[in-house]
Amino acid sequence: MMKFDMKTKDLQQDNVGKIEALFHEVVTETKDEKGNIKKVVDFDKLRQILSDEIVEGPRERYGLNWVGKKEALYNANKSTSKTLRPVKEESVNFENTKNIYIEGDNLDALKIIQESYLGKIKMIYIDPPYNTGKDFIYKDNFKMNKEEYDKKSEIIDEEGNKLVQNTESNGRFHSDWLSMMYSRLKVARNLLTDDGVIFISIDDHEVHNLRHLCDEIFGEDNYVTEFAWEKKKKPSFLHRNVGKLNDYILCYVKNALTSKAFSVETTTEGKKYPFNNAGNGLTTLTFPAGSVKFNMPDGVVQPQDMSEGAIITRLLDTVHISNGRNSNSFRLEGEWRYSQTKLNEIVANSEEIIISKIPFRPNHVKKGGEVKKMKNVLSPVHYQMETNEDATQQLVDLFGVALFDNPKPVKLLKYLIRAVTYDTSDAVILDFFSGSATTAHAVMQLNAEDGGNRKFIMVQLPEPTDEKSEAHKADYINICEIGKERIRRAGEKIKEEFLEKYEKELEKLKKEENKLIQDEETQEKIKELEEKIENIKNLDTGFRTFKVDSSNMKDIYYTPEELKKENLKLFESKIKEDRTDEDLLIQIILDLGLKLDLKIEEKNINNNKIYIVEDNLLVAYFGQNIEKNLIEKIKEIKPLRVVFDEKAFKSDSTIINLEEEFKKELPDTEFVVF
Repeated sequence: MMKFDMKTKDLQQDNVGKIEALFHEVVTETKDEKGNIKKVVDFDKLRQILSDEIVEGPRERYGLNWVGKKEALYNANKSTSKTLRPVKEESVNFENTKNIYIEGDNLDALKIIQESYLGKIKMIYIDPPYNTGKDFIYKDNFKMNKEEYDKKSEIIDEEGNKLVQNTESNGRFHSDWLSMMYSRLKVARNLLTDDGVIFISIDDHEVHNLRHLCDEIFGEDNYVTEFAWEKKKKPSFLHRNVGKLNDYILCYVKNALTSKAFSVETTTEGKKYPFNNAGNGLTTLTFPAGSVKFNMPDGVVQPQDMSEGAIITRLLDTVHISNGRNSNSFRLEGEWRYSQTKLNEIVANSEEIIISKIPFRPNHVKKGGEVKKMKNVLSPVHYQMETNEDATQQLVDLFGVALFDNPKPVKLLKYLIRAVTYDTSDAVILDFFSGSATTAHAVMQLNAEDGGNRKFIMVQLPEPTDEKSEAHKADYINICEIGKERIRRAGEKIKEEFLEKYEKELEKLKKEENKLIQDEETQEKIKELEEKIENIKNLDTGFRTFKVDSSNMKDIYYTPEELKKENLKLFESKIKEDRTDEDLLIQIILDLGLKLDLKIEEKNINNNKIYIVEDNLLVAYFGQNIEKNLIEKIKEIKPLRVVFDEKAFKSDSTIINLEEEFKKELPDTEFVVF
């Protein structure tokens, strides 16, 4: 029954809700005058998000705090003028591939691709540094030394006098690590689709802090689970108390309301799942008329206690069985694994419920092929999961030597990817701590297995390899070189192995077909194998390599007011001398919020080079003195966007006239001059 509370809508809480939808991390909890918990806005944090400067404010807040948090938030929101430069010679099938490899700092890379991939990444997996007390490679501008940390945390004052006892001797490392992770996760969240998922590998040094951090960034309601991954076949006994076997994979979704069940397997046709589950709380289920198939004679069954052993079941209504079905609805009290809502779903889906005898023990019979929720334990027992030893062997199989410390196994990543993309075969997978590029390997492997068309984006800092390492001895100077070479070798190996497998199966079936010409099932299998072979031949195992670099434009392009007349000749070109037309094109693609995997065609018209992106999505010309003939050829393409360098025009009036010309003839074309 609906009741009126005789109050107008609580606009304050409604407005807080709207702000929470935009900036989840600025909403926290407090108590009203009656002691009830209510949501409120942390205005200091909101001010920081909306400010382009560091905002000072009260330090005490509910939530995870550390020295440098404000700087990390500021750094996450701070814009960058950096860009990506294409490196064709380090790419594979640059013209046609949809996969991306970015070399450079991952915070810069995430900011650069943010507009292009906003809300387009289905899954993120990262394996960040585990913070065991060593210095970090990711030295952001908020990275503090010991003295800076002590001052900011008020351990010492400006004169060097100690203010409070430093009981957290290693706090500096926690703060550095949290700042590094906070800014990157903050930007990364924006890239996820509404039903997107993030997986973060971590050990027990920071798992507790990471959980708090992710609660703030993604929201407690969007926490899924802490997967336990059994990473070793034999435990490590370095800890004084226990032998450690597992690490963790923390998982959050972008929006719990739109996310689906994680699944790596489906139900088996005809498999029975009992309704009874001893130990659960007693509840009553109502079975609608005709919903149950009885494998017993027609008749009437009176209400009675049907409990036996540990199973409690009580029939509360008379059941009339006619033509093998219940002609009336009835209730059963018991300890059930299913809720009434789930029972109603089973009935609505016309799935089978069977009772074979008295006492009643209802079973849900699966049609087969339904999604089966995955377990949160990933071990050799569950899913025959691979370990660190397997991962090392996989690198040895590719390179002949173990080039990387503690790599993740392909099967681990393949299962995580499958779990969230089984119904999205063209999903984009991002890994911005890509290391040896296991994630890229897993994407290609899974696509080969199920015919999917998933794409990957790998991001990795070119961290130098240790001079004493096997990698350095094999002439791999940095981690990026290992990752890119792994993708090349893994792609070739996957194609080779699957083609060999399917071609052998096809040859065998064709021999059987000669004997059984009329066997339609065999012919269907032959057709299926031929399609698989074609898919493997077309499998995308390439990648476009990009490197994070400073803007293609000279500083004066961003601050023209600083240009002095006497220096005018020095800046006849606003573009840096070492930059190419391809560099400019990629920066324009990014500035327009277009994806990096679009088809790019270079065309020569009367010795004038133009770039055509994705047929007619964009046409760009970076030359000088644009000719009428070239303009007409560009119009014939009917581009949605056309971009020119202003140096192609003699005067501003020429630009204005051409823009008006485009508006008249191609009103849907966006005209851009830089």
